[in-house]
Amino acid sequence: MQTPILEVKNLEVSFATYAGTIQAIRGVDFQLFEGETLAIVGESGSGKSVTTKTLLGLNAANATVKEGSQILLGDTNLADYTEKDWDQIRGKKIAMVFQDPMTSLDPTMTIGKQIAEPMEKHLGKKAKEAREAALALMKDVGIPDAEEHIDDYPHQWSGGMRQRAVIAIALAAEPDILIADEPTTALDVTIQAQILNILKAQQKKRKMAVIFITHDLGVVADVADRVAVMYAGKIVEKGTVNEIFYNPKHPYTWGLLSSMPTTSTALGSLHAIPGTPPDLLYPPKGDAFANRNAYALKIDHEKQPPFFQVSPTHEAATWLLDKRAPKVVPPEEIQKRQAYWQEHFVKEG
Repeated sequence: MQTPILEVKNLEVSFATYAGTIQAIRGVDFQLFEGETLAIVGESGSGKSVTTKTLLGLNAANATVKEGSQILLGDTNLADYTEKDWDQIRGKKIAMVFQDPMTSLDPTMTIGKQIAEPMEKHLGKKAKEAREAALALMKDVGIPDAEEHIDDYPHQWSGGMRQRAVIAIALAAEPDILIADEPTTALDVTIQAQILNILKAQQKKRKMAVIFITHDLGVVADVADRVAVMYAGKIVEKGTVNEIFYNPKHPYTWGLLSSMPTTSTALGSLHAIPGTPPDLLYPPKGDAFANRNAYALKIDHEKQPPFFQVSPTHEAATWLLDKRAPKVVPPEEIQKRQAYWQEHFVKEG
């Protein structure tokens, strides 16, 4: 059995605010394996970014990781790390590409220097050697005329070029794990495709594991091997990309897939999920999705569902999978979309 490169167990993160304590992450578990891409998807506020920032110790000062949470990198529990400890992990073992490249880059430092800096710090390269390696990496991520632009500043570059620079910085110290947090959201469709191709090519070349955070299910279909669906601070469904797209089991996943745009007019209009997520100042005692779920059972309002196994690689936390629950099939629009995705997005293996 393959050993995970990273394993998260019972992760709980809360934030102290003037209004009270927000239970942002409520018992998250997942594994990441060498060379794979795990996509974490869900609406804004579902906990995707908080989860991944916790993996790098980057949460705000008012955040608390609950005792007993585990972020296992090999035999080491990163949840117990101090800021000094994190300094040895960030960039070297786990690196991150953020959503907005302009806020990720230092406006006072040249692009080349920002790429070279992690090489000097983590790989022990001298300044001249690091500059040469930075130049090679700039070319590797598709920056044209790199020799001419290595001493440029971020404000001189377009959004797509800045994102290439951010990717190069993240790759500079040769990390085992790359976290990409909505890396294409601010880019137009053409540039988005280029950035995704760069990430996939670099992952294959370096055999990295990637955690990809997004709300765009079209991107998920293109890049992911496995998918974790998050809602209200919890993962509610996990499976391979084919299982999530062609055999979803949680009503929230049905809602996400129903709201995914396609190029087919035969599929009709998009379906918005009614209602709003719960206030995590006061987390519900039952299934957090119950009030928005047209198929909710009485028990959904009373008790959180456990994970039910659908296949060796697929599980979902919904009482609809309990053997005592009434038989419910996905709505018609989901079934139509399943046929569409089978034709357009099917992945081999």
